[in-house]
Amino acid sequence: MSLKELAAFLKVDPSTVSVVLNDVPGRSISPATRQRIKDAAKEFNYSPSLLARSLRQQDTRTFGILLPLVGEEYHAQVLSGVASELERNQYSYLIAQHRHSEEKTEAYIEMLISRGVQGFIAIDTHLTRSLQVPCVAVAGHAHIPGITNVMLNHDHAAELTMRHLRDLGHKRIAFIRGQAFSSDSESRWKAMSQAAKHFKISIPEGLVMQLDRDITSPELGYTVVQKLMKQSRDFTAIVCFNDIAALGAIRAVGDAGLRVPEDVSIIGFDDIRVSVFARPSITTIRQPLQEMGETAAKVLFSRLKGERDGDDIAVEPELIIRESTGRAPYRYPVGRASAK
Repeated sequence: MSLKELAAFLKVDPSTVSVVLNDVPGRSISPATRQRIKDAAKEFNYSPSLLARSLRQQDTRTFGILLPLVGEEYHAQVLSGVASELERNQYSYLIAQHRHSEEKTEAYIEMLISRGVQGFIAIDTHLTRSLQVPCVAVAGHAHIPGITNVMLNHDHAAELTMRHLRDLGHKRIAFIRGQAFSSDSESRWKAMSQAAKHFKISIPEGLVMQLDRDITSPELGYTVVQKLMKQSRDFTAIVCFNDIAALGAIRAVGDAGLRVPEDVSIIGFDDIRVSVFARPSITTIRQPLQEMGETAAKVLFSRLKGERDGDDIAVEPELIIRESTGRAPYRYPVGRASAK
């Protein structure tokens, strides 16, 4: 939106908008009008910065990338796909690591726009508004005008998960939900709940736990599954939010004197590289992470050219069967307690 368009929307003179947004002294403008102009500028993401405006008009061939943590493998694989596509098109990128902080995310968005980025790719990032430039979100689920989401088909992923466990004879299944701040958490849980209902598998409240720490080590799942097993062993399988949590779950089950998969089957999510080297190796739902990154970059290029709108893109998962899942045992693990 231009200054003239904003002024027309507010039914005021463009010079009035300019004076208010650039804090020019010497003009008598009522406090109510000033506030109305500032509120509208914020709503429509209008930036009065001459530097930012000048840079946006240039072909800087630079994108901004928002992600929680550079070193985490999920984010790193997506980033690898993004980088490959940008390099093919001779574009550079600036990375901002926000650690799931909304305040940091907002600050980095403004900083990168002031440095002339022509668009954003947001990886596992909670966005709450439209941006001044085109944006593509990987694993984004909020329907925000101007933002295209590249995301996994969670309904299909949940169906693959529950069908696999059902076919192995599992009926009592524990679930480790993702952290509340994870962009995939709620969508994945809703899909799992629906798939369980479809396969007539009940989900007792006592068999549902939630990850709550912002760490990227197997300890993430270890402590939660330890807590789960102290209150109930009335299950034969555990569905984990991701492979990192599954690694910790395997250790927690082993430390409790049980075997994977003979006593308890464990299934992860993402298919990060370490999952194949675990003992037992992890049955998981593969997300084509690098492909998702490449797709996000391609979509952003299309958005810059005005060739596509903000329609979401769903990518398909794949069930990778390894050693951590097996036939349900004839009886529940020793020392079980009833789940409530």
